Amino acid sequence: MSLARHLIFLGAPGAGKGTQAQRLAQYLGLPHVSTGDMLRASVQSGSDIGRRAAAVMDSGALVSDDIIIGIVAERLRLEDAAAGVIFDGFPRTVHQANALDQLLQDAGGDVSAVLHIALDDEEIVERLSGRRVCSGCGAIYHERYHPSLVSSVCDLCGGSLVQREDDHPDVIRKRLAVYQAETAPLIAYYHDRPAYHLIDGHGEADEVFARIVEAVREKD
Repeated sequence: MSLARHLIFLGAPGAGKGTQAQRLAQYLGLPHVSTGDMLRASVQSGSDIGRRAAAVMDSGALVSDDIIIGIVAERLRLEDAAAGVIFDGFPRTVHQANALDQLLQDAGGDVSAVLHIALDDEEIVERLSGRRVCSGCGAIYHERYHPSLVSSVCDLCGGSLVQREDDHPDVIRKRLAVYQAETAPLIAYYHDRPAYHLIDGHGEADEVFARIVEAVREKD
């Protein structure tokens, strides 16, 4: 019986890790597991840990590391996780990373690949600040990558295209500063492991995905 393959994606907001994690999940035939999806599924299941998470979220507080770790443990026990999972958005802290190592070790496995998609801040600011959303139907455009036929007008419904508040450059830079402060210790935690791969996030999505596949194949 082959060991389970558990892969982790790291990357700043706008680096493309969510899109690439979903693509790799399809490519490898493994479930794509995001923190948000795990939280929602656990709450809906009515499990003990799910009820604890729901109470915290209903109060408006942040869900603690211990609850998140409990939800991850619950997720890893599901049948579709037997061959491994692709984590997107977890772990977020060194405490969570330590706990994940222990969970996998107890099950006779480990983290087989850490895929850190790196992109310079100004490229991220350009990617996110160029996004426009239709105020009518919610269709998404990008001034550089997917512009509308008529400037500021939705191709589908004729509604006006607007920039979301959290897509303004100053807001994006604040989000990036928070990410760097919170995630730098996590990157240091994994950096010296053979499983760690720094992936160049510049270029088209297909180019980035090819780099990810190459890195994953190195582990086979």
